[in-house]
Amino acid sequence: MSAVNDTKFNSAVFLLTKIPGQEDIHLWISILFCLVYVISIVGNSVILFIIKTDPSLHEPMYIFLSMLAITDLGLSISTMPTILGIYLFNSRGISLNACFAQLFFIHSLSKIESSILLLMAFDRFIAICNPLRYASILTLPRIAKMGLVVVLRSVALIFPLPFLLKRFQYCRDNVLSHSYCLYSEVMKAACSDFIVNSIYGLCVKILTVGLDSFLIFLSYVMILKTVLSIASQTECLRALNTCVSHLCAVLLFYISDIGLAAIHRSGNSSSHLFQILLGYVYLLVPPMINPIVYSVKSKHLRARIIKAFVK
Repeated sequence: MSAVNDTKFNSAVFLLTKIPGQEDIHLWISILFCLVYVISIVGNSVILFIIKTDPSLHEPMYIFLSMLAITDLGLSISTMPTILGIYLFNSRGISLNACFAQLFFIHSLSKIESSILLLMAFDRFIAICNPLRYASILTLPRIAKMGLVVVLRSVALIFPLPFLLKRFQYCRDNVLSHSYCLYSEVMKAACSDFIVNSIYGLCVKILTVGLDSFLIFLSYVMILKTVLSIASQTECLRALNTCVSHLCAVLLFYISDIGLAAIHRSGNSSSHLFQILLGYVYLLVPPMINPIVYSVKSKHLRARIIKAFVK
């Protein structure tokens, strides 16, 4: 009996989904996705190259930005094979092991991104609320330890997910709602009760995205309180302006993340198209937009990028 079950498990294949009802423009959609990936990979690579080669950018804010760029590159690479494969070559099938590997990297990197956004909020909090101690608090060794804790926390929480899914047999509808694998989608295809998996997934979401977003909110409450106490309106606006890029990244990431999680939890089939589109926004748009926003809003970084390409 176990041999039969193992055969069923190993031969199981999930089918990924394109945007429904748009078959006549799938070629243009594939071109759009190719463009998004090129912008994401080139943009984040340029950010990393400029920060690495310019000693004047070896400051906490830009080190955190380089961490964000590395994470965005990882997210882009994690989703690129299946998204481009399904649109360019109509390759819908993905094996269980490949699906588990993809969802591990997607969820790990998204949780790392959430934590890095929290570190960047902490950076802005120290820079505005306690500027005299900024250099002594955010030293390079301390930043390295923070980065290590972020990675270890995310990997430790996500590592059990593939093993929790691997113990199941899959006998339900094997068509997933996205062009890539997500934990909540694969879990619902299992034959047996997945309440333990569902509870664990919810706990991980609360301990990462929920906790991080709450601490970011508290950071900005303290930042706003400090900024409003500044007598000079010019200085007040200048301080707030340093937070604009980070706020854009935070809103884009958390609105799409929490929105997608809420749709998966509710199981509302009427919002299927919106769920697919929000899934693309969640994983494709932040890696593309983040380097653009930070390059535009950071005068120092923008000047270095222009200088590098003018040469």
